[in-house]
Formats: sequence, structure tokens, C-alpha cells
Amino acid sequence: MKFRLSVTTALAFGSLVSPFSVLAQTAPAAGGQGGQVEDIIVTAQRRSESAQDVGVALSVLSGDELAKRGLSNVNQLQNQTPSLEVVPAFGGGQPQFRLRGVGFEDYATNNTPTVGVYVDEVAYPVPVATQGVLFDIDRVEVLRGPQGTLYGRNTTGGAINFISRRPTADFSAGIDAQYGRFDEFKAEGFVSGPINDKLRFRISGVTEQGGGFQKNRVTGQHLGDADRLFGRALVEFTPSETTTVTLNLHGGRDQSEQTGLYLFRPFTTQGYGAKPGPVIPADTGRRTTGWGLSPSFAGLIGFAADAKPQKDNESYGGSLTAASDLSEQVRLTSITAFDHLDRRELGDWDASASHESDTYWASNIDVFSQELRLSSTDTGPLSWVTGAYYSHQDQDEKFLTDFSQSLGIVTDTAYRQKVDSISGFGQVGYALTEQVKLVAGLRYENEKRKLRDFRTAIGGAPTFSNGNRDQELNEGTGKIGLEFRPQENLLLYANASRGVKSGGFTVYNSPNAEQIDPFKPETLYAYEIGFKSDLRKSVRLNGAAYYYDYRNQQVLGTIVNPQRGLIGRIVNAPKSEIYGGELELTVTPLHNLRLTQSVGFKKGEYKDYSNINTGSLTRNPVTGLYSASTIDLSGTAIPLANWSYQGSVAYTIPVGRFAVEAQADYAYRDKLPSFLGTTYDLPSRWIANATLTLHPDEGGWSAGLYGRNIFNTDYDNTRNFFLPNANIASPGRPATYGVRLTYEL
Repeated sequence: MKFRLSVTTALAFGSLVSPFSVLAQTAPAAGGQGGQVEDIIVTAQRRSESAQDVGVALSVLSGDELAKRGLSNVNQLQNQTPSLEVVPAFGGGQPQFRLRGVGFEDYATNNTPTVGVYVDEVAYPVPVATQGVLFDIDRVEVLRGPQGTLYGRNTTGGAINFISRRPTADFSAGIDAQYGRFDEFKAEGFVSGPINDKLRFRISGVTEQGGGFQKNRVTGQHLGDADRLFGRALVEFTPSETTTVTLNLHGGRDQSEQTGLYLFRPFTTQGYGAKPGPVIPADTGRRTTGWGLSPSFAGLIGFAADAKPQKDNESYGGSLTAASDLSEQVRLTSITAFDHLDRRELGDWDASASHESDTYWASNIDVFSQELRLSSTDTGPLSWVTGAYYSHQDQDEKFLTDFSQSLGIVTDTAYRQKVDSISGFGQVGYALTEQVKLVAGLRYENEKRKLRDFRTAIGGAPTFSNGNRDQELNEGTGKIGLEFRPQENLLLYANASRGVKSGGFTVYNSPNAEQIDPFKPETLYAYEIGFKSDLRKSVRLNGAAYYYDYRNQQVLGTIVNPQRGLIGRIVNAPKSEIYGGELELTVTPLHNLRLTQSVGFKKGEYKDYSNINTGSLTRNPVTGLYSASTIDLSGTAIPLANWSYQGSVAYTIPVGRFAVEAQADYAYRDKLPSFLGTTYDLPSRWIANATLTLHPDEGGWSAGLYGRNIFNTDYDNTRNFFLPNANIASPGRPATYGVRLTYEL
């Protein structure tokens, strides 16, 4: 199935939807106590407006919904919104985002993601820096499709915007604490209010402790406890009615133990030597794991020999946002931001006490950005935004791997990278009539990415001398769209856009100089039609269909090193395509009953792409050298989870002067194929959560029970190998349950 989208298609689609919408709106509300779907105000297009008036595919979750459903980091959004997947590389801190099938698999941290993550309008271009705890959030907006004509950073997959709660005009304070299975404890709190008539503040923080559910298969030691602490301070200054200045200071630390990997196949230790070692049977449960450091490697990286897989990360930063109305029609906004991440992570990627794939990351990352933009503020037929963006990124990283009992070596990879990006962007919307609006946007970016002093040392000796590479991006992108509102409760839209993601470098252990040669930028031509409708006050139905024409898609492929076998390398697939769609339904049949349902479908195919056939890898018994053949993957499916489904139901029951709210949410994800082969496919799975909360009609407290993964579904977040003899998986959390208490003044 292939299709191209056009304005004609959108209007034809509207002719089918519009009569149904008219009939539905005239139907009477059931029982006379019908509810109403609330209007959600978003800033997805850099202005405050109803989500139903935004002609892009957009999902919104409030901060209260995030808290009720137990979301504590960005990765968990994949169970709440359609067409989003987030995979932790080797179960660790580097997330791999995929939205509508547009994703980028990379366990290093130096390359730009396909999905942009923003916190209070500040871009986080390093994915590992997004792994802090979510707290004191007002809402999250997930935009699907290329973004760039409204944002400083360009992305091909979409954008995830987190908006923090603002300082309040009146004094308020609150606390939210929960305790559950595996001694899992989380508490967050805030204090907010005025200092004087022009100055307000808000201080908030969160801690997560415990929760580890795994044990060492040999020693019985416990693994996986969290130890996180994060905070934020906001100061809002309003010197006049037309000017607001907000200072945001934030920081935190994460000294948690890692979630351990488990062996889903038997592991022949020392399998690369002349005399293989003992075979460790496949683990029979996902709560079993293993680890162990050699004394020499522990001394090299500065850890105790009995150290567990763990993190020791610190982050801090700040932003200064100033917005001022230059006139009744024009607003000037300036956002100056700086963020720092000091990352230390220890992993065991063979999931055993054997010293075959023990890894250590040490990263120091600084990101500075400055954005200036002008935007219209009046409500006339013309609306516009234009701006300029600059970003400077410094990264200094080391990646050490202990292969002493597999390949007989220890590798020490290090590099520095500097990235300078400057861009101009703008978008304009013009209402031709009360029903028809045209939208057009442009963006131009220059990015210079410099890799310096890259080297992989084996036994202290570098494998090659020239470790400097450069990559430059000079690209224009844009968007053109048409919005048609045949009636007040129905919006039809059609968009065509071009998105670009910058190229970069594969900075894995590299005995070959050509492995770090830059890969090309990728380009996505996106065509989309959609509708947003309020069928009646209690029923909202939104949908979209899209076709993506992919050029030079960035793919994690493989190359063969004759001495060491398969090595991962990011390559470009010259041509590919993805198509699919989403539907989102919200129903409030009664004022105390709310249901949501969403479904996403996507499918992709490589049109022109060849890579190493990993199944053909052989080792010459005489020379000991590895070789493999190539395979033409043109016409084969891109490894995507075709279907995703999410839903929720919330029902509030009056009980005297109190109310009891029962809430459940559930999510399904189709089988996720792996580019490594069917052995590493992730099976389809269902996950369901539930809460039961009691609160008074008047008063600021609540008490409740929660259950997460209540049917104890066994599932994996990723399956992979670092060396092919150790097949490892990162398990999802088993069933947890506990109590939650909140109090707010």
C-alpha cells in the first residue's frame, strides 16, 4: 500500500467526515448528565492555543495524568502515546527514540537524535541527558512528524515538549509520596508563591529510592535500586504588564544501580579462545542476572573490584527566558540556556562474572544555546513566528571495554567533539476565509561537527593515528499546509514538509580508521492528512495518515573486522519509505467517567539498501580471520512494530463527603523486529496499570493504591549482543504495587 497525499485528498476526506460530525453533534447526551471533553491549551506552535486548533498530529498528557500513571521518565511515554517507542541501548542510560518508525539506533552519545526533546523550550540535543526524573510537570506535548520551522533544532521524527508548572500568584505547597513493592520509594514536593507584586518563585524536587528486583544468579546479591535526587528553582519577574523574565535553575544526581541484563540463550564463556570455558545456561527468569569485574579493569576505571553495574551521573544547568511585547502585535522572546552532564556508567554486557564485555562510560558534556524570536500576538487573519538559533556543544568521552577473557584485550576509546549550529526559521499562517487557512514555513541551518583525537587503544597502543574527522550540514527545510474548517467542531488539514537530521560519526571501539568516517545527513519528505473533531461535547476523535519518503536513512549496520568479527557502524540506506496513521478518541459519557483510546499503525520498506549478512559470518580455521558476505535488503521491511494501542478509563464514585476514583490504563505493542535477526525480535506485549484513590470533596489530601504491570507481563526492553556468544536482554519491570499519599495547601 502506497499513497501520496494532497490538498485534494484532504478535502475529499473531509467530505466523508463532515456529515458524520454534523449528525453526531445533534445527538442528545445520554441520561442528561453527559460529560464534556476539556479543552487543552498547548504551545506546540509557539503560541497558546487549543490543541484542537493546531493542524499537526499532537498528543497531550497533563502532569496529573503522568503522576497517576506512575511515569517517572521520558522512556515511559511510549505506553501512553501512539507510534512512539523508546529503547534503552543495552538496557543503559542512552535512549533510542523512534516516532512513526523514524528512529536512530546508537549506543554512543555523540549524535543528534531523530526526536527532539525540549524542557521549557530548551532543546536537549544529547539523548542521554534526557534521563532525569520527571517531576512538577504541567503537561507534555508529543508532536509527530518533522519539526524545524518553529524550533531551533531540526528533527525528522518529531518533538517531545515538557512544560514545567509555573510560579503561582498565591502561596501553595504540596507533597506526593509513594511506597511499593521491592522497597520502591518516590517523593516529590514543591513550594510556590509571591515574593512581592512583581516577583514569584517555585521550588520543587524529587527523590527516587529502591525498587531493584533482580538477583545475581551465583551470589544472590540484590541489583537495581534507584538513588536519584533532582531539583528545580523558578523565579519569575514581571517588571511590567508586557514583560516577563523567568530564571530556571535545575540540577540533580543519579547514583542508581543499573537494571541488570539476563541471558536468554546459553552463554559459552571464553568462546573466542582455543579452549572455551564453562557454559552458563540461559536464565529461566528475567529477575536473574550476573556481573563481575576483573581487578585490573576495576583499577583502570577507578571502581572497587566488587562494584555492581551502576551510574554516577551529575547534571546542572539554567535558562533565562525573557518575553516582552514590543507592541500590541509583536512579541520578542529570548531564551539563553546552559546545561552540563557529568556521566559515569558501569555496565556488564555479558551478564556474567566472566570478563568478556564489561563496559565503562565517562562523559563530560556542555551545551550552550541562544534563541531569539519574534511572533505575532494579535488574533487577526495573519499569524507568524520568526527566529534565529545558535547552539554550541562540547563533549569529551571515554568508553572502555574489558574483553580480557574473550578477545584477550582491553579497549580504551576516547574522543572529543565540538558541534556548532546556527539556524534561522519562520512560519506564517494566513486565513484566506473563516474556513480556509494557508500555512508555510522555512528553515535554514548550518552545522559544523568536529571529531577530534579519536582513538581506540588496545594494550595502550592506538590502532590508527588519524582520529580527526569533520562533518558539515548546510540544508534548507520547509513546510506547506492547508487547514480547512467546514464547521466549528471540525478541522481538516494537509501538510507537506521536508525534515533533515545532521550526519555524524560512529564512535564505537574502532580498530579500523574508516569506521569513524562520517555518515551522511538524512532527509525526510513527509506528506500528511488529518482531522480533529469534537463530535459532541463528550466525544473527541482525531486522526492522521502519513507517507514518508526517506533519503539516506541513518541505519545501524555492521562491518567485518577480520581479526574481531562483526562491528557496528552507522551507514546510510539511500532510499526507503514509511507509511501509516493514528486515531485518538476521548469520550466522557458521564461527568464522572472518562475514556481514551488511541491506535497507531506504521509499515516501512527499504527501497535501496545493502548491508553485511550477519548470518554469513565465518572464521577461517587456519588463519583465524573472519569474513562475511553482503546482502541486498532492497524490498525488505524496515524493522518496525507495526501496531500500537493505548487506552485508559477513569471513573469517580461519590461516597458521602468523599470521592473514590478508579483509574486504569493499558498499552499494546506489536512485535518489534530486530535488524540483527529474528533471535533478537521483541515479542508483542500488553501492559496494564491501575489506581484507586480516595479524596475529600473539600481538602487538599488524597490516599490511594496503585498497581503497575498488574498482570505481571514478562517482556524485554531490548535484546542484543555486544559479542555474538553472549545473547543478552534488558527486562521490563515485573508487577509492582503500593500506596500513594498526596497533600497540597
